[in-house]
Amino acid sequence: MSIRLRLTAWYTAILAVTLIVFGSAVYGVVHFNTYNSVRERLAQQYNKIEPTVVLNWNRRSNYFSFEAPSDLTSQTFVQMIDYVNNKLSVSENLGALNIKFPYPDYNHAVKQQGFKTVYIQGNPFYLYQGTITESTTGQVVAMLQLAIYTGHEVELLTLLRNILVISATIMIIVASSLGLFLARKSMSPIGNVIEAASQIQNGQDLSVRIDYDGPQDEVGQLIDTVNSMLGRMEGFYKNLEESYATQRRFVSDASHELRTPLTTIRGNVDLLEKMWSDEEADRPKLDEATLKQMTREAISDIADESKRMSRLVGDMLSLARADTGRTFDKQPIPLEILVEEVARRAQFLPRQADWITGDFSILNGVYVNGNKDYMQQMLFIFIENAFKYTPEGQVTFDALLYEDQVGIRIADTGIGMDKDEVPYIFDRFYRADQSRGMTEGIGLGLSIAKWIIDELNGSVEVVTRQGEGTTFIIWLPVVFPVPLE
Repeated sequence: MSIRLRLTAWYTAILAVTLIVFGSAVYGVVHFNTYNSVRERLAQQYNKIEPTVVLNWNRRSNYFSFEAPSDLTSQTFVQMIDYVNNKLSVSENLGALNIKFPYPDYNHAVKQQGFKTVYIQGNPFYLYQGTITESTTGQVVAMLQLAIYTGHEVELLTLLRNILVISATIMIIVASSLGLFLARKSMSPIGNVIEAASQIQNGQDLSVRIDYDGPQDEVGQLIDTVNSMLGRMEGFYKNLEESYATQRRFVSDASHELRTPLTTIRGNVDLLEKMWSDEEADRPKLDEATLKQMTREAISDIADESKRMSRLVGDMLSLARADTGRTFDKQPIPLEILVEEVARRAQFLPRQADWITGDFSILNGVYVNGNKDYMQQMLFIFIENAFKYTPEGQVTFDALLYEDQVGIRIADTGIGMDKDEVPYIFDRFYRADQSRGMTEGIGLGLSIAKWIIDELNGSVEVVTRQGEGTTFIIWLPVVFPVPLE
């Protein structure tokens, strides 16, 4: 929530609490005074009635009665319950209404003395009831109830409550609107500061400045300070950011990309050491012709990888400038020869999974417009990742054709990943959470591979499930070879 909304919310909340407290106090005072006046009138009338109560003892009928005072108002009603004879006596005006007030039974008469509000047929009455005792024994013999119709008082209090609620609501709405307007107007310079800082952060326009023609208060001083700071930053920020980003990507990409050829060379060197070891037990049991053939292949691989390393070192700067649009030279490449060479060299990479290659004869005569070194680099990235994240199981390398595209598939049965992570795996420095701390790497390989695929006008398809493995299919457009002259 923005500051202006918080200020408006606090202002509105404080105003609402103040109005609620004020309205409750006004309503409480009016309510208390209104019903206090009613209670005083009831007490006066009750005191006038009680002395005139005549207990006419008639031994034949045992009847109790009361005499109402002459100044009893038309809105005051009297009712007496004779507990001895179980007889109810009412005043003339109450009898004309043909209603009666609820009264307690004999056992609860003493406890329920006092004032109370009752509703008879939807009409409000304020009632006072008190017991009448026999003068000699003190036994309760009757209860006298005196009530006043309070419809006018209820209407007055209801009207007052509605006025308070409606007026408070209108005041809160008006005050909130005005408060939001004032907060927005007073905080608008801060919005300009935020917008300028956001543009600086996003690198859109480092020359932006904040226009402000208001008073030199705290906000004005802040804007002047920010403008001065931006002026000092503008001179060196772009160059510093560009050089630092280029250097960081160059070092990271170089360390990652040189690992694959070095690993291949190291694997071939280890193989040569075993084949030509002085210890007979360490040498593989091979005939001389096979031994020479494998030696020639290993030496050839070492030479090719050394040349590839030299080219990679020279091309690292072009990879660092990939974002600027620089590309590599392309020509029709026979895909069958390239993938068979990659498959043969990949078996020397460090791995724990089984390496299974498919039938690449379907690629006979299939050409793609690309660069041999970069395509090998891209394939080794996917294969090395498959080995890295497959501690056991198998890694499969094969190809398929669909219409005018060729798909190179690298599938493993490794740890897999969550489907939600797939959109981010080609971002630089990103590594799936499940792999963090389990494998070496800094998360650059797939971003480089994705750049190469984009330069080849291809696409990559990812199918993965956590705990079951991952499949990458690199789709490349098929082209015809250049005719030989």
